[in-house]
Amino acid sequence: MRSNAQRFQEKVAGLLYRNKSILDIMTKYQVTNARVNRSVIKAVTGCGCVSIDGRKSIPSFEFSEHDSQVYGSLCEDCRRNIESEIGENLFYAASLCSALGINFECVLEREISRVESLGRYNLR
Repeated sequence: MRSNAQRFQEKVAGLLYRNKSILDIMTKYQVTNARVNRSVIKAVTGCGCVSIDGRKSIPSFEFSEHDSQVYGSLCEDCRRNIESEIGENLFYAASLCSALGINFECVLEREISRVESLGRYNLR
């Protein structure tokens, strides 16, 4: 049985009509990334359902709920909007993989493996 990642990449590859060029895909991927960022910013500045504390943070291996510097919870509208923008970004990530002959699922599996093996020492 095919995984969700495989099914998603196959579906995306079949839906690309206007933006088949690698250059088009790359620019759309960048635009959708900016739209994700803008949606998060709008949740802070427009809606106010969440706030961001941008003070200097001290790296620690101890996790607390405020390590992300985000306070509050997304309202339903903001959550739906951000999820939609992330989905479109994933669409173009899968498109980029298809255009380059990269298996989207393999990318996810390698990243999961890397994160699991490095654990908290994954310094990203």
